[in-house]
Amino acid sequence: MAESGEPETTVDKREKEEKEANSTTEEISFRSLGVTEVLCEACAALNWTTPTAIQRESLPIALKGKDIIGLAETGSGKTAAFALPILQALLDTPTRLFALVLTPTRELAFQISEQFEALGSGIGVKCAVIVGGVDIITQAMALAKKPHIVIATPGRLVDHLENTKGFSLRTLRYLVMDEADRILNMDFETEVDKILKVVPKERHTYLYSATMTRKVQKLQRASLHNPVKVEVSSKYQTVEKLQQSYIFIPSKYKDCYLVSILNELAGNSFMVFCGTCNNVQRTTILLRTLGLHAVPLHGKMPQPKRLGALNKFKTKSRSILVATDVASRGLDIPHVDVVVNFDIPTHSKDYIHRVGRTARAGRSGRSITFVTQYDVELYQRIEQLIGKQLALHPTVEEEVMALMERVTEAQRIARMEMQTAQEKKRERGEEKGAGPRSKKRKKEKIDTTEL
Repeated sequence: MAESGEPETTVDKREKEEKEANSTTEEISFRSLGVTEVLCEACAALNWTTPTAIQRESLPIALKGKDIIGLAETGSGKTAAFALPILQALLDTPTRLFALVLTPTRELAFQISEQFEALGSGIGVKCAVIVGGVDIITQAMALAKKPHIVIATPGRLVDHLENTKGFSLRTLRYLVMDEADRILNMDFETEVDKILKVVPKERHTYLYSATMTRKVQKLQRASLHNPVKVEVSSKYQTVEKLQQSYIFIPSKYKDCYLVSILNELAGNSFMVFCGTCNNVQRTTILLRTLGLHAVPLHGKMPQPKRLGALNKFKTKSRSILVATDVASRGLDIPHVDVVVNFDIPTHSKDYIHRVGRTARAGRSGRSITFVTQYDVELYQRIEQLIGKQLALHPTVEEEVMALMERVTEAQRIARMEMQTAQEKKRERGEEKGAGPRSKKRKKEKIDTTEL
């Protein structure tokens, strides 16, 4: 170190800054933020040693009983940021139907429930997940047992509030809206309004969102009392350890390039994002026909199949998950190595969420975006949003085109399977119809919800 009175060298300054940074990191723990001992032990059991940025900023405020607006990018540890204060408050005043967490998707609801149960395992926390696609009577029985925490999608929760006898939210102390921007983008505004009318005015509210849209600002004014804004990331950005690239290709060769990428990077786990449920199903069949282990995940699958597909991918028994944007938010799958944007997202903000499925919690990852002649404007919007140009992913056209014959045959088989599945659905619908009118209604419904 420089002697007293002498200016510090650049090396001295750097050493000093590193020591200060290290000492700050050492001092910050869940315990130092005010989290009680039993919950600190639960965090340790989950291998959570150091709080993330959003947790460091929000936990002390939440533990003081303040309402919070939390803005942070996907994969930043938002769930623990609201779960720990709720569980700590529940320890002080044990009450049934203590907290409600609203989420945009079913998969995210189950994941949040798992985290609550893991963190609250030492204090006997009971959770109920209330989402569509699951038997409503079974859910009504779960609600009758008065769980401590209810995690729900807005539509199904409103169904229970209107139709399940004896169920109300009068005892609620905490309301959480997770991924609030996505909840509102999915046209749940009417349902959220209905829920806000029946929850107690005297409550704590946490609103967590990746982006602050006009709709979220309106929701904030309607539901929070003197909130504290916690913003970890002020601009749209992707993590540094994510290698982002693109491929510019003719639309008709997209399948060939996808198969080529999957072969080239074999041994990794992939999430392949498509724009529609139909294309997810078609792409999955095509990949399976070519011997690649793919599973689909989209909003029109029955809930048990959705959870089954997700579990197969999480347990690594399948290495490729083909999905719509239903899987782009909040899902924590630690081992995703590569994200492929097979269909470029229509909304550039969705790009951030999709590629956020990889390079999580300090790990590295890779994303590859397919850009066709029809996608140039959408691609330019993405580059403008993230403030950087993507690298061109190197490909050898001759090697890709060598796959053409096999891929064309797989496309033909996929089309036939899709057509057969659609015809079976139509037949089942017509069998269930009681008369000409109901047959017509059922047929129209099937035509619009194919696969």
